[in-house]
This record gives sequence, C-alpha cells and structure tokens, in this order.
Amino acid sequence: MSSLHNNGLLSSAVTMKFTAALSLIACGPCAAFAPTRQTARTAALSAEMNGWVPDESKFAYGLPGSVSPIKDFDPLGYAERADLVQMKQYRESETVHGRVAMLAVIGFLVTESPVKFHPLFETESKDIGPAIRHLDEVRAAAPFFFEILTVGIGAAELYRALRGWENPMEVSEKGTVLKDNYFPGDIGFDPLGLKPTDPEAFAKMSTKELQNGRLAMLGIAGFVAQELINGKEVFVNLGLAPDTFDPSTLPIQF
Repeated sequence: MSSLHNNGLLSSAVTMKFTAALSLIACGPCAAFAPTRQTARTAALSAEMNGWVPDESKFAYGLPGSVSPIKDFDPLGYAERADLVQMKQYRESETVHGRVAMLAVIGFLVTESPVKFHPLFETESKDIGPAIRHLDEVRAAAPFFFEILTVGIGAAELYRALRGWENPMEVSEKGTVLKDNYFPGDIGFDPLGLKPTDPEAFAKMSTKELQNGRLAMLGIAGFVAQELINGKEVFVNLGLAPDTFDPSTLPIQF
C-alpha cells in the first residue's frame, strides 16, 4: 500500500510539472510578442497622428501650440482639468474656430474701403460700408447665395465629421466623440501640399497655425465690436481711408 501511495504521489508530481512546462511553452511566445505588438500599434497610431503620441505628463497631452515667452498658458485651468478625450475636442474646436477667424479677417480687410474687392458681386460703383452689413447687400443682390452658402457649409462639416468623428450611434458606447487615430484639425485637406511629413516640422507648422488663429479670433472680435459701435470700416476708423459710406443706400435699414 505504501508503495502504491508513493507511486501515486510521484505520478501526480510528474503530471503537474509536465502541465507547467506546457503552459510555459504555450505562453512564452505570447509574452515575447506582446510588447512588440503593442510597440507596433503605438508606432502605427503615432504615424496616423503626425507623430503625436498622447502623454499625460505633458501640457495638453503633448499637443503642439505651446510657445514662448508664456508656455503652457492656461489661466483658467481648462487643459489641466481635461482628460484626453476632452483635450482633443478642445483642440479641434480651437483649430476650426481659428481657421474661420483667419478667413473672416481677410474678408473684412479686402472687401472694405479702400480695397473694395468683391469677386462675387458687382459693387465697384458704390461703397457698401462695413463688412458687418455686407450680407444685407448680398440678400438684395443675390438671394440664392444663402442657399449655396448653406449647402457649402453643410458639405464641409459633413466631410470633417466623416473624417474625424465617431458614428453618433457609437459615441455613448465608446465614450469618445473623435476617433482615436484622428489628430485634431487634420481633415486631410491640403490641395497645395504644404503639410510636412516630418513630425517635428508638422508640430511647428501646427503651432504657427494655432498662433495665427488665436490672433485672428481676437482680431475679428475687435473688428465686429468696433463696427457695431460706430459703423465705420476698419481702415476708415484708423484714418487710413476716406469715409464715403452712406448707410441710407443699404437695402435693409436698422
């Protein structure tokens, strides 16, 4: 009986060792390749996001846009309190609003006196005043333009949404609005081929765009406020152009 008992214990021990050896053999390759796969996935994600890899230890998760002399400028603590999902949404919003503001600043300066460049409407024979009143003239001269404008804005927003935003039906499930592999603001629109392929060069260009966009947002807010207050065009208000605008000529009075 003692011999049988000893044989049983020996058999159990051999079986356990054999099972453990098989487990190590089976899991060894998994453990060996797991870091490699993770590294490959991180590298692929970094390439899709122009070299940016979110880093929680850095300001704004390491996104471009922080410059001297006041780096990490965030007096209200929005970036400090934001998680990665919220930070990407903040940067998406900032980038898009900056681009719109830059276009608006150009639009104000080239359509007002003394330039008066209106490529879509024949208004060379008269001064249609400050840019905040130009849509009044558009409404009278070409009412169909508003339908075209609406379709154009809708198409642009749809393109941006398809490029970088999650399916609205999946937002609650995934807990994020923007796609994981989407760099905020990079919608793939680059007809002149200006986007750098080098991550460092891209970060510098992105920072320049953000800085110009921030300045433009402040600038256009000042333009609109000034024109609402005194009804003068920007260059007229600065004394750099003559004041030839007659508000009574506008099709809409207020």
